[in-house]
Amino acid sequence: MNKIRYTILLSLLMFSIQFSFAGNPDRQGQAGAGQLLMNPWARSAGLHTISTANVMGVESMRINVAGLSRLSKSEFVFAHSRYLEGTDINMNAFGFGQRVGKSGALGISLMSIDMGDIDVTTTNQPEGTGATFSPSLFNLGIGYAHMFENKVSVGILFRTISESTADLSAFGFAIDAGVQYVTGPQDNFKFGISLRNVGSPMRFSGEGLSQSAPNPEQSLPYELTLSQRSERFELPSALNIGGSYDFIIREKNRVTLLANFTSNSFSQDQIGAGLEFSLGNMFMLRGGYKLDFGQIAEEGAKAPVYTGPSAGLSVMIPVKKESTTNFGIDYAYRMSNPWGGTHSIAVRISL
Repeated sequence: MNKIRYTILLSLLMFSIQFSFAGNPDRQGQAGAGQLLMNPWARSAGLHTISTANVMGVESMRINVAGLSRLSKSEFVFAHSRYLEGTDINMNAFGFGQRVGKSGALGISLMSIDMGDIDVTTTNQPEGTGATFSPSLFNLGIGYAHMFENKVSVGILFRTISESTADLSAFGFAIDAGVQYVTGPQDNFKFGISLRNVGSPMRFSGEGLSQSAPNPEQSLPYELTLSQRSERFELPSALNIGGSYDFIIREKNRVTLLANFTSNSFSQDQIGAGLEFSLGNMFMLRGGYKLDFGQIAEEGAKAPVYTGPSAGLSVMIPVKKESTTNFGIDYAYRMSNPWGGTHSIAVRISL
């Protein structure tokens, strides 16, 4: 079993090293389906999505699916985010995780983005026609994770992506994979690697790409319908490598130090660090900071929307005395520039 464990770790680590040098800042902005990089979950958002090493439960399906195997039994999470306050964009998510057998866990994660009503404009009516449209962005993931002897967890997730308007749509598939390794006298040290959003290119199609034009010969007064073909676009693949260490205080309290590196195929690489304090697993306070390697660009040409800091808190309350069923509320805030940052809130039930 040890050989299997170390083979999995070594294989993924070697692949990660190769992938980490595959990023190219010159390709920045060339990928689509940016919704796959958005995090609607409040608990991990408070750490700026850098918890690759120690994320667990439902939220792991957005960061490192291997953490799904560390569920105690079942978990339900409902989340809502006001994305970049002032843009009227909202994210809604639901996740469910369930242990399967002794060492496995199965989960499902849904996320949708509401962009509100957008005015329809034309070349003849640039101020608006009076009509509106509302894009629909949606993704659904189904994941499975397995734990080996409480030390190594591996997981895989299959995700469908849908983006559409009234007369255009695109559909694609993606795969996430990850591993977490736990060691130390009290399982203090955790190490994680995840590879996300590896899948098929997407392409928009539909009636919105058709237009009418007069007969070029002008011999007969009729119009022709011309269909345009859109260019394919790649998914925003990313590799995360992270570590964390727990400092145990009086058995029930914990201070966790985290660090993470993200290699993006279509944007600047990122590095981040965070700190989380847990008081008896009932109250948690956390904060993080993420830095893009291209953040110091002149005139902000490559500066990221998120300027760095994030913070959050969680409250977990047992439903009954000495009960294993807990009810929790998570909140997070991520500072952005411009706009007024992203607020996230989530309600969770853990059995």
